[in-house]
Amino acid sequence: MSGAQPEKSRGRQGKAVCALLLATSMLALLRPIALHAQETELRGEVSESAILSDQQRKARQLAVAAQGQQASGNTAQDDTPSRTYLPASAGAVPDDTGVDAATGSVFDPPQATDDTSTDNPTPPKPRRRPSNAKQNATDQDKAKAGAKTADKSKKKKKTTAATTGTTASTTASTTDAAGTTDTDEETANRRALTVDSADRQKLDPGAERTAAIEGQNKKAEEDPFAPTGVKWGSFVIRPSIEQGLTATTNADSSSAGTSALLSETALRFTAVSDWRENSATIDGYGLFRETVSGYPVHNAQGRIEGQLNVDLDNELRAIAKLGYEAVPESASSPDAIAGVSTQPLRQTIDGSLGVEKHVGKMQYTLTGAVSHDFYGDAKLSDGTTLSQKDQDNTLYTATLRTGYEISPALTPFTEIEVGRRAYDQRIDNEGFERSSTRLGARAGLQLDMGEKLSGEFSAGWLREAIDDKSLEAISGATVNADLKWSPERGTTIGLTGKTTVETTTTSGESGDILYSGRLTGERQIRANLTANAALGLDWRHYVGIDGHDQILSVETGLTWWLNRYAGLTTRVRTEKLTSNLPGRDYTANSIYLGLKVQR
Repeated sequence: MSGAQPEKSRGRQGKAVCALLLATSMLALLRPIALHAQETELRGEVSESAILSDQQRKARQLAVAAQGQQASGNTAQDDTPSRTYLPASAGAVPDDTGVDAATGSVFDPPQATDDTSTDNPTPPKPRRRPSNAKQNATDQDKAKAGAKTADKSKKKKKTTAATTGTTASTTASTTDAAGTTDTDEETANRRALTVDSADRQKLDPGAERTAAIEGQNKKAEEDPFAPTGVKWGSFVIRPSIEQGLTATTNADSSSAGTSALLSETALRFTAVSDWRENSATIDGYGLFRETVSGYPVHNAQGRIEGQLNVDLDNELRAIAKLGYEAVPESASSPDAIAGVSTQPLRQTIDGSLGVEKHVGKMQYTLTGAVSHDFYGDAKLSDGTTLSQKDQDNTLYTATLRTGYEISPALTPFTEIEVGRRAYDQRIDNEGFERSSTRLGARAGLQLDMGEKLSGEFSAGWLREAIDDKSLEAISGATVNADLKWSPERGTTIGLTGKTTVETTTTSGESGDILYSGRLTGERQIRANLTANAALGLDWRHYVGIDGHDQILSVETGLTWWLNRYAGLTTRVRTEKLTSNLPGRDYTANSIYLGLKVQR
């Protein structure tokens, strides 16, 4: 009996140990175990400086945790709850609050933002579903925490003062480390720019839409058939050529002229500068007439002139002009030579320079001009030539003009002119000294009412005394005008008048005064159809003899533009000269049809 009892008690003890181990195992299984998960996300390239900063940050966190444990051990009681488990890898355990606090690590997931304007919103962090065991353990911890709240509040009051200094220093160092880490991460993980990022610009919602270069509401041109011109350097040149046939009853407009069919070619051009301040213009024409059938005519004439306007300082303005003209002597001229096959060619070179000055409403203009005429030889019917060198002369004049501006539209003025005409041959072939002294005065009105009415007119007296006392001085009233009036759009009426002193080398004669007047009208019937008309009246008074000439002319024409560059033109003209001197009367009627091309 006694030998069997010890074995029986060992068996009972073994069963008890087994039961204790089983119960312990069951308690271990039922005890809540914190679930830990480590989440990592790939965020791009990580630099070595970022990894080093992360390791240093973790080391500082462990040092701060150790200091906290030591301070808690000195002041905590037995019922102090155990410290929450901190995993080595941040973010391994999700926070109970449901918000993942950023630790400053390069492995932290991107933070969510409330900015709705971002292109790629941060997706929500995936979370694991808690198990039943963890949920039960959480409920038990909450119940215990409610019972110990009062004791914790008392202990916290004591420990707060002790840990304030440590926490402040730790926070400062952590903030510096976090700032450095964020800067490194920002540099390392910066998004690469696109190829066209520099050219792409954000649209401005307040910017106005740019209109098309040529919209549908294009303003109509005032004259769609006007020449466009050709750009040449700083000038715009508008050339034109006109070719046609003229049928006339008097080919050379003389008392002996007969009918003929003539070919006429006219070349014209205008050049206008495109300068910012000063301006310049150049005008020229050339007219060539050849007989196709009938009375022989070979005529060529032309002129070119230019004007330069320069603005100077102190309200001064300079105006310079220069011109050249070549015209054969007309058969109806008082100096025409009878019985010749070709009249002499008269060439003229003229130029002037004027200076304008405005002082308040007063206007002063001083102009100096020079004009030189030289004549070619006349070809006689027998083939010989007759020199006309004794007619060559030069006229020098100086004119002072003073005006007062009553209003911008009206400026009355007065002019005083002095001059000297000098012949290259002091005594002509007939033995007369033809040089003379010139003196004149005029008064007039200048108008400037825009496109409605513009121009000027004047009247006065002119006297040219010849050096030879046996010849009477040429003197008489003068009338000059240059006006343009537009009563309505598309209609232009012009009036021009001029007084000219004509010299002569005829024996015993001083010369004559020629008064020329011309009234013109132009009407644009349609955009491509223009009508024009002209009425001319000339009166020539001979000095030294009782003689006079009257020339009356009427002309009308049409121009029909086929397009902007070509058009058909026609005109009808009649001219009649009536004189009290024998052998000068004539009548000439003509009709012209041609083609005009312009650019």
